[in-house]
Amino acid sequence: MATAALRSQVAAKWHEGFNRLNRSEPGISGLLSFSQAWNIATDYLHPRDISDPTSVKHHDLPSVKASFDLINRSRRLPVMLETFLDDICDQYHLIVRDIEQYLAEYEESADTSVILRLVFRLVEWYRAWAPIDELGPTIRAAYTLTFQTQLFSILPPAFVRGFKALCASTLVPVAQLAPPMWEAFEVLGLTDRYEGIIASVGYERIEDYVRETCTGRWDKPCLEELRVWMTEQIVPWMLPMYAKGAGNTEDARGMLQNVGSRFDFHMNKTLCDLRTSEIFDIIIDFPDSNGALQDLKECLQRVDQRSSLVQALRKANRKRLLHPGADTKLILSQYVATIKCLRIVDPPGVLLFKVADPIRRYLRERPDTIRSIVANLVGDDDSGDSLVDENEPIQPLQQLETEDYNDPHWDPEPIDAGPDFRTNKPSDVISTLVSIYDSKDLFVKELQVLLAQRLLAITDDNFEKVEKERRNIEILKIRFGEAALQVCEVMLRDMTDSKRIDGHVQSQKASIVHPTIISRHFWPSLESSDIVMPGQFQALQTQYAKEFSTFKPDKKLRWLPHLGTVHLELQLEDRTIETDVPPLEAAFIELFSEKNTWTMDELIEGVGAVDRTAALKALITWIDLGVLKEDEENTFRLLEVTEEAAPSSRTAPTASETPTVTAAQQQQADQMRLYWKFIEGMLTNLGSLPLDRIQTMLRFAPGYDQTVEQLARFMEAARREGLVVGRDGMWKLNR
Repeated sequence: MATAALRSQVAAKWHEGFNRLNRSEPGISGLLSFSQAWNIATDYLHPRDISDPTSVKHHDLPSVKASFDLINRSRRLPVMLETFLDDICDQYHLIVRDIEQYLAEYEESADTSVILRLVFRLVEWYRAWAPIDELGPTIRAAYTLTFQTQLFSILPPAFVRGFKALCASTLVPVAQLAPPMWEAFEVLGLTDRYEGIIASVGYERIEDYVRETCTGRWDKPCLEELRVWMTEQIVPWMLPMYAKGAGNTEDARGMLQNVGSRFDFHMNKTLCDLRTSEIFDIIIDFPDSNGALQDLKECLQRVDQRSSLVQALRKANRKRLLHPGADTKLILSQYVATIKCLRIVDPPGVLLFKVADPIRRYLRERPDTIRSIVANLVGDDDSGDSLVDENEPIQPLQQLETEDYNDPHWDPEPIDAGPDFRTNKPSDVISTLVSIYDSKDLFVKELQVLLAQRLLAITDDNFEKVEKERRNIEILKIRFGEAALQVCEVMLRDMTDSKRIDGHVQSQKASIVHPTIISRHFWPSLESSDIVMPGQFQALQTQYAKEFSTFKPDKKLRWLPHLGTVHLELQLEDRTIETDVPPLEAAFIELFSEKNTWTMDELIEGVGAVDRTAALKALITWIDLGVLKEDEENTFRLLEVTEEAAPSSRTAPTASETPTVTAAQQQQADQMRLYWKFIEGMLTNLGSLPLDRIQTMLRFAPGYDQTVEQLARFMEAARREGLVVGRDGMWKLNR
């Protein structure tokens, strides 16, 4: 049972509440007037269906205000507010009905104007149910919070998609409905709720515009034009959302500063991503792509994507450059272009150091890298595309620099520099290329070998090339130093002396032999051979050596008969053949002046110790010219009279069979089949290739020494067998 104290307390509270509601009026008249005011106020606040005209009632505003005033004086306004908010939740199904109707129409038509009408409809609901302003900001704020909370809880994903599309539609140059639309967003709280979505619309528009206008456009910078476009298109679109309430331009600029910085950052990031994806082709197109490099440099100062650039370029190099299908000269050209481009993007050279390391290691493993660099230095590059800029001054090779901390212009290493960064300091291109290897002595020796080959290839009627080589050596002295090229000076002097000696010998006794006489100790080691030139060649050599010994009694000629070229005129019964061939071919055909038929072993014995493979290649030359014929395996006969193609002693082939080939040709074909796997692999990986590209790549195969003509015959045979397809000079596998 309740105690007397509790009963007394309850009675006191009840009495106090009664007095407050009755307002100390006689009887219960005050309570009745409060009840009447409560009914008027609740009926006025009750959420109505604005789609049903009959549900709308007209109220006497003075009596409504008086009722609210009475409830407020009775301190029952919070209770009424709670009842009102409960009614809002109960009646929200009316709004859900409209939302479903509008979204169904949008899903069917994908028309963003439907979403805009839905937004305006929601604003109508919001204003129709809103309490009057006389109730104060607290009740208004509570109503707004309840309305928006209910709204956001029922909006389906379809509305979010439509809302984003609606915002995107306002990015067109003229958007007549944009101001009232943004006001409606603000009323419903959509601006704050979906700020990320609205910003993403701007980001995506920036991304699309950057890709549309800047992709593949590398000749001039794009950033300045992009910023002008941002000012004209994006900034006006941002004003209603991010600068609402701005009284003047300065206020708007201050309010947009933060968000504008975010949009500018995104524009820089998008352009940086685009240029990063294009970087390999940008480097190929250099110097015509200088504008894109300037953009990339500026973007990297704003956006920290240096590591992404390094990774993208290294990946592209591995896929498109550092593989056996790429010619060494192509790799060197791309490396030089990479050096020049990355120095524009990152003058300290950190990016270059990180990107160049795999290229340098790969070039170091290639056997012809040094020769390609040296050939370019002396102007022996067949492509005509020099690695060295003609405008770049010729200067000595730069040595690795040491840190001078007393230098007032000294700068610390960049924060992303590796521990070995300073070891890659040479700035000019040639010094950078030479620094691929640990010592320049390798280049000097290769230079000597290349110069020797070039000098020995000079014919008597083209001796002005010696002077050209002399000019090249004078230029190279600046780079490598006088001492390093002394041997080259001796070789050039030998060429001059050789011409003078030959002139003296010819004046004493004319000869058709014009040897190049060199100093054995100062020239690179030349390949030796035990070939003995037979017949008239031996006599001509002996006669020339005798005259030389008369002129130079203290010296003796040592012939290298496997080097050089012999101009021959073969007089056969029905024809005359004139050709230039290597000495071994000349030696073999000379033996046929003694008798018409020789075996392979007899021919080899007649010219000394010769490798059978080299002998076979020499004989195939005459077979191809129609001078010799292989009657039996390893037995060759001179054709004094041209023979028409006659049926072989073997069974005549059917239409589906390939013609019978000689044993020598068969042996050559067998040798080429050893390299078929190489050819099949490169055509599988690289698709269609021209013949010269296949020949270049086959040079990396061990022991490959075939000419491009021999390769062409092999590919034609492979085509007849259905292994490959040849069209317009391109070869590909027959799938």
